[in-house]
Amino acid sequence: MRDRGPERACNTNLVRVQKDLSGSSKVRKYQDLIVGRPGLFALIKYELVNLVCLGLPGVLGLVLRRALYPGLLKKCGKNVVFGRNVVLRSPSHIEIGDDVIIDDNCLIDAKGFGDSGIVIGSGSFVGRNTILSCKNGRIVLGKNVNIGFNCEIYSGSMVTLEDDCMMAAYSYLIGGDHDAEDVQEAVNKQGGTSYGIRMQQGSWVGAGVKVLDGITIGRHAIVGAGAVVTRDVDAYMIAAGIPAKPIRKRNTDHDPPCAGSSLRDVS
Repeated sequence: MRDRGPERACNTNLVRVQKDLSGSSKVRKYQDLIVGRPGLFALIKYELVNLVCLGLPGVLGLVLRRALYPGLLKKCGKNVVFGRNVVLRSPSHIEIGDDVIIDDNCLIDAKGFGDSGIVIGSGSFVGRNTILSCKNGRIVLGKNVNIGFNCEIYSGSMVTLEDDCMMAAYSYLIGGDHDAEDVQEAVNKQGGTSYGIRMQQGSWVGAGVKVLDGITIGRHAIVGAGAVVTRDVDAYMIAAGIPAKPIRKRNTDHDPPCAGSSLRDVS
């Protein structure tokens, strides 16, 4: 477990939701973990919507999901595209802006209580097979955020991607950690901590990057493919390696370089 110091608040209340519901009936567990709302009507509505259109292929599936999924969500904007097999868990804690695309086989999981939830800003794209998952935390994507395929964002407190951020394929933002202080106790019985992660406006992490809990990636910074980020990355910095280290500052006297040149710089 890493110490982020007094400058960053830590959430140590990472309640194991499944454990909290250990005395509940199977139906109650399902509703709290998957449906996100109590009551028979909410359960039937959730089940019917998924039965009708979750895995339906082609244009008909796209049309039905666009028509029916918004009724499950806390908020849904205009022209939202839900691909095939997009699974929404606790959808009443999910907010989606206008012109968002969520590609096939994504999981948007906002489970938790209180203020937990997921916000996806207008114009954003979530790539195929990607997972956005909360455990009594929040994930907030700004406008025009682009997340590649097979990515994962986990939040036990707050993970924020500001406007115009990008995550390339197979990247992982790890917004939580295990408490392993007691060497006599199994790690999975010691709870956890979460400081959160923040990607500031216009920042970009390359393919296969892992960003650990408690990290801030500064405005317009670039992290090279395959890096493991264990320290904050300053604004406009290019960083790469395991662990990621700064390579050079981007030229702030001109417009940001094209994507191709940036990738070559950090390969």
